[in-house]
Amino acid sequence: MPLNEDILINVTPFETRVALTAQGIAQELHIERSIQRGHVGNLYLGRVVRVLPGMQSAFVDIGQERAAFIHVADLRQNRHMRSAGEHTPPTPIEKLLFEGQPLLVQVIKDPIGTKGARLATHISIAGRMLVYLPHEPHIGVSQRIGAEAEREALRERILALRPTDEPGGFIVRTQAEGASDEELDADIHYLRTLWANIQDRVKQAPAPSPVYTELTLAQRVLRDMVTPDTGSITVDSRTVSQELIAWAQRYTPSVVERIHHYSSNRPLFDTANVDEEIARALSRRVDLKSGGYLIIDQTEALTTVDVNTGGYVGGRNFDDTIFKTNLEAAVAIARQLRLRNLGGIIVLDFIDMDDAGHQASVLAELHKALAPDRTRVTVSGFSQLGLVEMTRKRTRDSLAHQLCEPCPTCQSRGSVRTARTLCYEILREILREARQFDPKEFRIVASQTVIDLFLEEESQHLAMLGDFVGKPISLAVEASYGQEQYDLVLL
Repeated sequence: MPLNEDILINVTPFETRVALTAQGIAQELHIERSIQRGHVGNLYLGRVVRVLPGMQSAFVDIGQERAAFIHVADLRQNRHMRSAGEHTPPTPIEKLLFEGQPLLVQVIKDPIGTKGARLATHISIAGRMLVYLPHEPHIGVSQRIGAEAEREALRERILALRPTDEPGGFIVRTQAEGASDEELDADIHYLRTLWANIQDRVKQAPAPSPVYTELTLAQRVLRDMVTPDTGSITVDSRTVSQELIAWAQRYTPSVVERIHHYSSNRPLFDTANVDEEIARALSRRVDLKSGGYLIIDQTEALTTVDVNTGGYVGGRNFDDTIFKTNLEAAVAIARQLRLRNLGGIIVLDFIDMDDAGHQASVLAELHKALAPDRTRVTVSGFSQLGLVEMTRKRTRDSLAHQLCEPCPTCQSRGSVRTARTLCYEILREILREARQFDPKEFRIVASQTVIDLFLEEESQHLAMLGDFVGKPISLAVEASYGQEQYDLVLL
């Protein structure tokens, strides 16, 4: 049976943080910063302010600082014609739009620099397992659902559940794999209710004005993360807790009784040591209770996890020690993947096991630990090299990419050149410059570590070079420089 998960929502004016916990331990972390919230997915009742026949586009006022932009290909009528036949010419934009016309639009690209938002009239609204297309009749299935039999079965189930007397189609998302008819029906009901509310706003709203804003992180929690196994949903903002209760009463009534306001003086995340878990999740090393540890390295192409016994010497023999460490590591790896939101190709290097039964047990433990993960995961068995290859769907930036930036000192290499390496590089550059220029003096500007080495162990080499080039070489410390930074000044 899956462990009951509780949800903690920490709200501040600048960011919202959500932690999923099981048995009081953080399993997932989601962060949304107010300054980074975009407009993609939002719906506006806009007003056409200018039609440009030469560009087959138009500018639409949606109430933002800059007018938004829509191309003829993103108008719904032309999308239908384009799908009907590749050679069907689109209707000219001047026959579809006129200045002052109200227009329901959706943002498909945020403003960038001096450019306004990019718009479309082809509306799509995302639910947990389905995307609702109010102006489309068909049922589509995500290409990521690979098995054709599964795709066709899901299509047939949605056709059976969809009310026949109402328009609109759906795209089935990967989250729908394994969903019950009750869950799919609840998503259909939620999306139709939401669209009905949007239509009511459109009838009453002046142009320009927003008629639907993509859900906040706290609201997406109720939509996407709450399951029958979810225990409490605790929010440390009275205002946000009231907003969530009101939202849940309208769209997900079964969730209302689980939402609670947290009013204690102790920070909410401290109750589950979430901030400590965040700090650990940004580290390469993860210590295991047994004394073993994981080393997690994230690169552009893939993520590697190396399992080590460390100081663990328990068990009847060394094979038993390895087996117990790998079992504990399998559980820890599954949790770290969720907590760090690591996606793409992941290679697990368990400690080598000769016993095929031990390998099967570790693999089974890994599958069991990955079961609560809502993100799609595929796991291969042990390869000939003793590695386990797996993939985890990328859904958003990893925790490290959200909270960290490349190291300006090592340029994300994870190491820096030694001070001695820098000294010799500088000496070679002085020699190179002396062959091309004739300054009165060379001045080395570098970090304290590099200058200290020149003054001590490398002083003889520096003096010999000065004699060779026939110019004085002076030294200057720049406190703001990292170890790899330096300047060679020709005076």
